[in-house]
Amino acid sequence: MTAEYQVHGDVAVITLNNPPVNGLGLSTRQAIVDGLEKAENDPAVKAIVLTGAGKAFSGGADIREFGTPKAIQEPNLLSVISRVENTTKPVIAAVHSVCMGGGLELALGAHYRIAAPGCNVALPEVKLGLIPGAGGTQRLPRVLGVEAALNMIVSGEPVKSEMLAMLPGQKLFDKLAASPESLAEEALALAREMAAKHADGSAFPLVRNLPCKHKDGDAYFQFARNMVKGMSKNFPAPAKCVDAVEAATKKKFADGMAFEREIFINLMWTSECRSLRHLFTAERAASKIPDVPEDTPQRKIEKVAVIGAGTMGGGISMNFLNAGIPVTILEMKQEALDRGVGVMRGNYEAQVKKGKLKQDKLDQRMGLLSTTLKYEDIADADLVIEAVFEDMGVKETVFKKLDEVMKPGAILASNTSTLDVNKIANFTKRPQDVVGLHFFSPANVMKLLEVVRGDATAKDVMATVMTISKKIKKVAVVSGVCDGFIGNRMIEQYGRQGGFLLDEGCTPEQVDKAIEKFGFAMGPFRMGDLAGNDIGWAIRKRRYVEKPDMKYSKTADLLCEKGRFGQKVGKGWYDYVPGKRDAIPNAEVVQMIEEHRKALGITPRKISDEEIVQRLVFSLVNEAAHILEEGIANKASDIDVVYIFGYGFPVHRGGPLNYANEVGLFNVVQAMKRFAKNPLDDAQFWQPAPLLARLAAEGKTF
Repeated sequence: MTAEYQVHGDVAVITLNNPPVNGLGLSTRQAIVDGLEKAENDPAVKAIVLTGAGKAFSGGADIREFGTPKAIQEPNLLSVISRVENTTKPVIAAVHSVCMGGGLELALGAHYRIAAPGCNVALPEVKLGLIPGAGGTQRLPRVLGVEAALNMIVSGEPVKSEMLAMLPGQKLFDKLAASPESLAEEALALAREMAAKHADGSAFPLVRNLPCKHKDGDAYFQFARNMVKGMSKNFPAPAKCVDAVEAATKKKFADGMAFEREIFINLMWTSECRSLRHLFTAERAASKIPDVPEDTPQRKIEKVAVIGAGTMGGGISMNFLNAGIPVTILEMKQEALDRGVGVMRGNYEAQVKKGKLKQDKLDQRMGLLSTTLKYEDIADADLVIEAVFEDMGVKETVFKKLDEVMKPGAILASNTSTLDVNKIANFTKRPQDVVGLHFFSPANVMKLLEVVRGDATAKDVMATVMTISKKIKKVAVVSGVCDGFIGNRMIEQYGRQGGFLLDEGCTPEQVDKAIEKFGFAMGPFRMGDLAGNDIGWAIRKRRYVEKPDMKYSKTADLLCEKGRFGQKVGKGWYDYVPGKRDAIPNAEVVQMIEEHRKALGITPRKISDEEIVQRLVFSLVNEAAHILEEGIANKASDIDVVYIFGYGFPVHRGGPLNYANEVGLFNVVQAMKRFAKNPLDDAQFWQPAPLLARLAAEGKTF
């Protein structure tokens, strides 16, 4: 059942029922049309109410139909809206909870609209690289005014119904219901009132017939274009939103609709739109684990303990405090505890100063925090997360102690970024309760959480941590156990390529600028300075022992020998001024690289930005293909989610594997074969992973 039909006296009620958000899939669209037909043919029915079941009026298009023939099959949404407009009895849209995208466009086709307070209203298509495609750009400006409508369309952000109802001259809502609970009754009353009003056969009001003008049209739209261009240079859709809304003010309604549709269809075929739609579905799919059913019973998480009050421990704790979950932080020394709590309070106070947090919220969150120096005080926590130094000996001590004191059924998590979670689990007598929760720094800001599943990790532990990750507003991706998991294992290859590029003729600045122009938030050398070059140095020292055949440029080691560990000491690949993050090129670093080249007998060559980008990005792609083949990641889209939310990969390119699909896997493999012939690179690494080679040969994608 995708829409229910009921008659309440003289009013027919059509209720969309397509969980979770009443998406407007083909069967739902058909059911709306059938309901309208039934109501029109029933002489006892005088008016029609259109509403939604559950927790939404409608969230818009049904994403399960994206890219399938059903998405455009008749009746398409435009046809449904036209049918609503031309119904011979008044149609009242009763919106609540969520009214977004096609759902809002459908409501705009009704003759009257009543809204429950607290309803989130939006046209979020721009977030998928599109503009509204069923009249949103033409109708919303007519009911809200041009500027308010354009702001909503360009941002894609939801606005509460009561805020919109307060706008001067708004015609979006004919009435705001007293409460969500009274909406149904008030909608029926409004329907009867309008049936009586039009009993004389007078025409129903249509949004399409309302005037749409801006008194300073040309100047306003030029201003809007300049603003949009500055804020969304890699995305074509926001600027097209401006064009479409301008058309609403200058063209006849039918011509404006045709113009909107043409833009919508053209955007649908852009790589940016494909990438954003890919990410939209990838983010939602990441929480699904193939062998862990959705109805798996979960453990209760009402109290959390965090071991370590350093940068990571404090940031991790803030996530839970923000979600209203009490946290106890354990440290070995009182001064470390005091320092950590002070940093957390400082972070919250900075948010209060910026107006992002109210003082009472700060007090409430800090009130949920307790501290201790004794393991016994955390024994009753439901989840404990270890955030201590990244050393297996230190982890062993902590987990043996946790095994001793924690209550049965508690989840024991490690925030390790590279170490073997199976080994950590085996320090306990309950490996089924152990899981990796790799937060990214700063943990209270970064959205990515790598959930590392050990060989023994229980299914209910996995189900529980995936649910709790949503509660603390993280995007969780499952990884198997390997050195570096998904993200850091791939970034190592990217970093190695950065080093080889320096050996062959690049400067750190040239490499960073090329990859930042491609769209990365920051290049490999600025990223190294931010993370701390000594961290990479420690990993390489381990590699020299464990994998003596693995080839690295020595430039990063030489840099660390000079004590240039990055931003924290004011100097790394670049110099830094206290209090600023600007990377200032350093002549001594460039000289160090040149002398290293000379010592190796390398004649520097001119390297194009295209080669820099391909070597850095395709190194990620090849390692990702190995990770997929080994089953470390469940699916290709999970790897894209890791790179978008954890490593600053450009959103408009949809992640490394989506980008490889866009380039064409045949072309990726050809480029890799060229790189393998470079004597200064690592020919072994550039052998295409078997999965990549097979997909390219078969003309397939990830």
